[in-house]
Amino acid sequence: MKKAVLGVVTAAAVVAAALVPSGPSVQAATRSAASAPPGFGSALSSVQQSSWQTNASVNAVAVAGNLVFAGGLFTRVRPPGKARGVGDAARKYFAVFDRTTGVPTRFAPKVNGPVWSVATSPDGKRVVIGGDFTVVDGAPRSRVAMFDVGTGKLVAGWDPVVNYRVAALKVTGSIVYLGGSFGSVDKVARHRIAAVSLSTGALLPWDPDADDDVHAIEVSTDGTRVFVGGGFVEIGGRSSHSLAMLSPATGAAYDMPAAEAIPPLTPDCDSRVKDIEVQGNKVFAANAGSGIGCYDGVLAADAKTGKLIWQSHCLGATEAIKAIGNWLYKGSHAHDCSADGGFPDKTGMHHLLVYSAITGKLGPWFPNATAGGETLVGPLSFACGGNDLWAGGDFVEVNGTPQEGLTRFTTTPGGAAPARPAAPKVASARANKVTIAFETVLDRDNLTLTYSVYRGSTRIGSWSRTSNSWTKPTVTSVTDSGLTSRQTLSYHVEVSDGRNVQKSPTVSVKVR
Repeated sequence: MKKAVLGVVTAAAVVAAALVPSGPSVQAATRSAASAPPGFGSALSSVQQSSWQTNASVNAVAVAGNLVFAGGLFTRVRPPGKARGVGDAARKYFAVFDRTTGVPTRFAPKVNGPVWSVATSPDGKRVVIGGDFTVVDGAPRSRVAMFDVGTGKLVAGWDPVVNYRVAALKVTGSIVYLGGSFGSVDKVARHRIAAVSLSTGALLPWDPDADDDVHAIEVSTDGTRVFVGGGFVEIGGRSSHSLAMLSPATGAAYDMPAAEAIPPLTPDCDSRVKDIEVQGNKVFAANAGSGIGCYDGVLAADAKTGKLIWQSHCLGATEAIKAIGNWLYKGSHAHDCSADGGFPDKTGMHHLLVYSAITGKLGPWFPNATAGGETLVGPLSFACGGNDLWAGGDFVEVNGTPQEGLTRFTTTPGGAAPARPAAPKVASARANKVTIAFETVLDRDNLTLTYSVYRGSTRIGSWSRTSNSWTKPTVTSVTDSGLTSRQTLSYHVEVSDGRNVQKSPTVSVKVR
């Protein structure tokens, strides 16, 4: 038998191949090659971990220690995999879960109205909820309430009276910032944004006076800036549509150039910041727009100067963002990211995505959380305990598995396995040679995979290929040369993400 020689037939253009051969050198070719954004390997696996679920929307989630706090429109919680009404327990509008197991705890306050916002104190000792309620655990609490995390009880005497919905909260070491649709706190005029003392609940003088609803509040890492998002066009004494940077001392608005990247309010486009995230010296803002083609994207800005760093333009309302490492996770119903070099319209909804926090390019994380109807969004809120991402929303499925309202993703090793590759196409049209052609497959948390071709149990070559769901599969053609005529050989392909391996069916061919 002659020594086999491996070659690769160019399908479109010859490109460099990452070859790990067991024989002579190889030239590689690809068709419909996809380019990948810088940085591979999402911080999180796209495989959801077990957690209890709810019977309606989760509007807000927060984490303190090993507890996860969820508020929303739900009235009951149930085990994973169970249908509504099976094995469930009462948890009306607010529930607390074990962060390790996803199981509800005995911390079960009685709240008489929907919860729209949840936040924890930096030391993890307090959790604050905001919403439409007026009574908590039998005590008057007007749209905002505070609990002691250690005891699960209301904090006595902490009872600001807010006259309408509290939809945004941020807790610092001494202040609780409130945002929403209200017009007064403790019978003192406060238009949609206010601050109260963390220790006493007393109203503070801080009064930026927003002219429309506030949906999100965050504070810079150094505490010198308060970032606010919503539907306003004037706040802190100056014009600033949807996004503003305020003084924590006076409430006056600083200049924030990045806000100019959000389109001005018109009858055809109302784009509002729905979530804000701060990480180091950056602040990220997520928008949801009403109107065809209205801005729904995410931007990153300098947290001190307010200058724009990058901006994405995916269409499909963005409701939640969370930064973990160098990645920014996004909850939305994105349906068109062609402006960012991503998937075009009419490729389906992508409810969970990730961006490089450095460049704003789409990254390798493609789980899905399917909304329960055309009028629903999917994910609405995110929280992180350091090595996980809790997502709340109005979804009913996660990665095709029934799971309503609440789910979680972690850094658990393994991740999603690549799809099983199809059997390679093999042929022997020339003497002593076999041509093997294989297509790339998809992986929910890796863009680039390694493909190895085997003749029997002998690996004859390996190649690195990048692919995604919105482009045609890349095709690589390999020529195995120097074979003995008339022998029958079998071939298969194995694809690996570095942890998981999938093997194709084996096919045989008779060498000419």
